[in-house]
Amino acid sequence: MKNKNYQSLVVHQAERGVQLVQLNRPEALNALTTGLLEELSDVMDVAEASDDIRVLVLTGGSKAFAAGADINEMAERDLVGMLNDPRQQYWQRITRFSKPVIAAINGYCLGGGCELAMHADILIAGRDAQFGQPEINLGIMPGAGGTQRLLRAVGKSLTMQMVLTGQPINAQQAKDAGLISEITQPELTVTRALALAKVIASKGSLAVRLAKESILKGMDTDLATGLRFERHAFTVLAGTEDRKEGILAFKEKRQPNFSGR
Repeated sequence: MKNKNYQSLVVHQAERGVQLVQLNRPEALNALTTGLLEELSDVMDVAEASDDIRVLVLTGGSKAFAAGADINEMAERDLVGMLNDPRQQYWQRITRFSKPVIAAINGYCLGGGCELAMHADILIAGRDAQFGQPEINLGIMPGAGGTQRLLRAVGKSLTMQMVLTGQPINAQQAKDAGLISEITQPELTVTRALALAKVIASKGSLAVRLAKESILKGMDTDLATGLRFERHAFTVLAGTEDRKEGILAFKEKRQPNFSGR
């Protein structure tokens, strides 16, 4: 991983099961290009296959997590170009990533940047963060989950307001609405995200994976279906070595040593 020469990302060496990935197009406020999404998909392919990486932390810069899609690149695509847009496969890859992702957000988190952040499982934001879907100002609309994930996160009224006006909300509004889970001082956003990631990385990886999958399943199905999936996952974990170790460690009043088996 560390030997790959990414043009739009800085990928840090994994530490204690956590890998930090930074969007790195500061001259464009980290606007998302096809190349950036392709690189992020590649990072996730590698992380998915690595036992040393259990949680990803995704961040941008101090001024912007990502200010949207790259408008110059978008302008070059007509209807046929949009239908054949290769970015769709990269978005799908990001969606399929089975390990936890924490987004550490400072500054602008707009358009495609907000959509990328909403692909994360936990969102932590600095007090200066702004979240928005301003595509309506360009005569278009969100196209990478901005209407669907935002609706599920904050509800109909605020989603309509953000999407139809193009006006952003601040970090406090985002937290009150349920879009993010914590607000930090901007200089501590990444530190806090890494701390949370290390806590998650210390847990049994099978339990973490199935818990994430169960929660996401609940967003897409009715309650009865979600409960059946949860119970099935709970039952599957009963046959793992990690469950035995977790119970034994609890009885012996020590920290568990999970093996991921």
